[in-house]
Amino acid sequence: MALIFNTFTRVLEEKMRLLSITSVNCKRNKMYPIPRLRNPTWLTRKERAPIDEQLTSENREFLKEFVQDKITESTERAKTIVTNKIQWTPKMQRTGVIAKKIGVYPLWKKNGDMICTTLLQVMDNHVIRYYPPENYESPRQLRPRVYNKKGCLLLGAEIGDPSTFTKEYCGLFQDSGVLPTKFLARFFVSNDAALPLGTNITAKHFQVGNYVDVRGKTTDRGFQGVMKRHGFKGMPASHGVTKTHRRGGNIGGGGEKGRVWPGTKMPGHMGNRFRVARGLKIWRINTKYNVLYVSGRAIPGETNSIVYVFDTKLPLKKPMKELPFPTYFESENDEIFEEDLFDDEIHIFSSPSITYNEK
Repeated sequence: MALIFNTFTRVLEEKMRLLSITSVNCKRNKMYPIPRLRNPTWLTRKERAPIDEQLTSENREFLKEFVQDKITESTERAKTIVTNKIQWTPKMQRTGVIAKKIGVYPLWKKNGDMICTTLLQVMDNHVIRYYPPENYESPRQLRPRVYNKKGCLLLGAEIGDPSTFTKEYCGLFQDSGVLPTKFLARFFVSNDAALPLGTNITAKHFQVGNYVDVRGKTTDRGFQGVMKRHGFKGMPASHGVTKTHRRGGNIGGGGEKGRVWPGTKMPGHMGNRFRVARGLKIWRINTKYNVLYVSGRAIPGETNSIVYVFDTKLPLKKPMKELPFPTYFESENDEIFEEDLFDDEIHIFSSPSITYNEK
């Protein structure tokens, strides 16, 4: 009898324990939903293993000509794409572009001040896909509800050799009519800023005098000490200092709270992180080579690295004049641009610097 009672008691305790755990988990999932960690639809395996297909020189030349014809065809088709003109408002959000950081160049203002600018070359951007707000799902759904959802525009840049990509990756470009590209990027846009597939975006998408944000991956510097990573002064070279010239020193006291506080500046990995430089002014635009001259030298990334340029999010530096919305179309505009567009404050060296008043 005692054995049966003990068995019944253990079973009842186990059921109550499971019931309590289930109730706690339900409450936790309701208040703090578990994020859905999954890759986006365009994040597939890109490069495939190289295979020696034993092609003759004639076949290789034929494939090169075929790829070049496809590039020319897609470029000509992109010039003929038109869309409905929409009146731009400051609350609308346009797409960005994929650019390449190519160097630093000085410019001079009319008052004689020199400014350093970074050259960002806008690559051959093409619209690959568009996900409407109702169809796009974020890879990490941390919130159960998102207000004012925006569409997702997928851009590609720098057309590559299709034979080096996988079948799944090439399938992303099937509807756009563009050959597979080496780089992809997403930009959230308003509902009215959706672009037709295959649209080509150039440096004329921006205007001189406006402000942009640039997102890039910082230079990977590996494991560094506190002097290089955080700018510590270091210890003296002499006066009794022994083997602690470049060390960080004390990191905190002992006692009741004797532990390493989160965020303590210590040695570690430096760089290789995405950072955004906000509020950079466009001083000059070269329409022939699609180059943007933006202010500053601290744009994240190495030379020839890929960056993402889009309209600034800073409320005090948003453009007040009307922008080409959703982008600048060559077929709809007959305006002839000069090769170089300068801001009003920049001194143009081809113009005279000294003027005389005739009396």
